[in-house]
Amino acid sequence: MQLPSFAASILSLLVSAVGVSAWASPTYSGYSQVWTDTFPAAGGTLPNQDNWNIITGNLGVNNELETYTNSNKNVQQSGGSTVQLVPWKDSSVPGGWTSARLESKYVFTPAAGKRTLVEAQLRFGSNDISTKQGIWPAFWMLGDSIRHGTGWPACGEIDIMESVNGILRGYGTAHCDVYPGGICNEPTGIQGNIAIPDQGWHTWRVVIDRTASTWQSESITWYLDGAQFNQITGSRIGNQNVWNTLAHSPLYFILNVAVGGDWPKNPNSATLDGYGAMMEVAYVSQYTST
Repeated sequence: MQLPSFAASILSLLVSAVGVSAWASPTYSGYSQVWTDTFPAAGGTLPNQDNWNIITGNLGVNNELETYTNSNKNVQQSGGSTVQLVPWKDSSVPGGWTSARLESKYVFTPAAGKRTLVEAQLRFGSNDISTKQGIWPAFWMLGDSIRHGTGWPACGEIDIMESVNGILRGYGTAHCDVYPGGICNEPTGIQGNIAIPDQGWHTWRVVIDRTASTWQSESITWYLDGAQFNQITGSRIGNQNVWNTLAHSPLYFILNVAVGGDWPKNPNSATLDGYGAMMEVAYVSQYTST
């Protein structure tokens, strides 16, 4: 699909700002990389659909406004080894916004006796924070059982990074058990948060540690640029079946930019769309300890 000339011009500037022609995911001592996507294809192309489902439509969740599309106006590889998820105002769709959501076809189960590390490096668009009311980027995982008939939150959900309204604070959350209330206090979940230094590139990580001798001592830990900001253990959940949905069961990745909804509330007259409101991702990777 041909990239519109105005978008191509903006894209060229963005790729120049990245300053790379290739962006490899890192290697870590004591871990082997099991899966990664570094989004290496030409600018204006869709993400590799062997790796990702490109979700379309309004999913009818959280009172969000956006209609997800498979247009490269909303989701495209940049040509600089990144993928860009871009929300746009669009009066032709209900809710008035289009955006992008990717769900990995890759599914993994945290291995017993191992540490499973998952991470992405990402940044936010450069629009001023005052123009981001209602913009809700996220990098997260759902239990694959939701694809096979299990409801939410019983499927388990691990939010690695969420940010709302451009505010420089990231949230990492576990959702589980039942709604409302339950072990994970739904719909809030068990949540930690951390200040984000700026809108530039940062690494968001979760480590699921199953090296302990009992499930109660296993843990899930959240990090921003290597700094821990949330942790839960099996003993905190206190129910092995519920813990299993988070730490013992198949998971898949999600990247999306929602607009509006119960948490951020709707955009206002100052909210801007486009590349300045996007989430850009350099890689998504999963590792297992050796």
